[in-house]
Formats: sequence, C-alpha cells, structure tokens
Amino acid sequence: MKTRVQAHCCYKLLYHLVFIPKYRHRLLKSGVGSYCEQVILGVISDKYEDVIIEEVEVMDDHVHILITIPPKYAILDIVKNLKADSSRIMRNKFDFLKRGGREAMWSVGFFISSVVLNETMIKNYVRHQREQDEGQLVEL
Repeated sequence: MKTRVQAHCCYKLLYHLVFIPKYRHRLLKSGVGSYCEQVILGVISDKYEDVIIEEVEVMDDHVHILITIPPKYAILDIVKNLKADSSRIMRNKFDFLKRGGREAMWSVGFFISSVVLNETMIKNYVRHQREQDEGQLVEL
C-alpha cells in the first residue's frame, strides 16, 4: 500500500472490514455474491472518489473488504452508507431478499480493524478466505 496525499495531509490507512447478512443467513451464494461484489465496488466509487477498495471477497454468509479511507471521513459513515446503499440495490434486484418480512439485509454491527504492519498477510487472508473456509487451503 502506498502513502496517499491530499491537500493538507499524507496518510496510509488501510482497514479490514467484515459484515454479515442479518441472522447470518447464507444469502450471498454464487450469482448473488458476484453481484454483491459489483454493487459494493460501485457504491464506493460512485459516492467516494478517494475511498479505495483494495480487495473484496464475498462469502455465502459474510463479506471481507480491504479498504483505504482518507482521514477526512468517519469510518462509521462509510460503512453505514455502504451497507444501506448495497442493501437497497440488492433488494431491488433480487425479490427473495424482500420476502419473509425481511426489513434489512445486513446485520446492524460490523468488524473493522486497521491493517498495520503485515499488509501482505491480510491481503492473502482475504484473497484465500474461501479456500480456507472450505478446508482446501492448509496454511496462509
């Protein structure tokens, strides 16, 4: 990750973000997961030109994102907007996400941590999460 420059600051802020569908339902299988990845990338690029998604991996029941957020934004606002906008777009595309009285697609909470020293290890973790979860990858 390179150091980024804005008008009055230089920064190197990379975050590992994880969030899940409500009740951890396995909603993000195959085509839905692929579409969700496109939606996440689109929402961020449309709304925030200087927020950069480095990696994204959509699992059946959770999403991993490596994201660079400039210090001028509150992380909570970025996550809140990402989840709200992606939920709206996904629910408009897939009728089954509206059924069953489902009021929200994403669970209220999320996990976020800053990536400090070993960015390569975290990138490999995100890239190979699917193989790791399915027991196909022995060691990172």
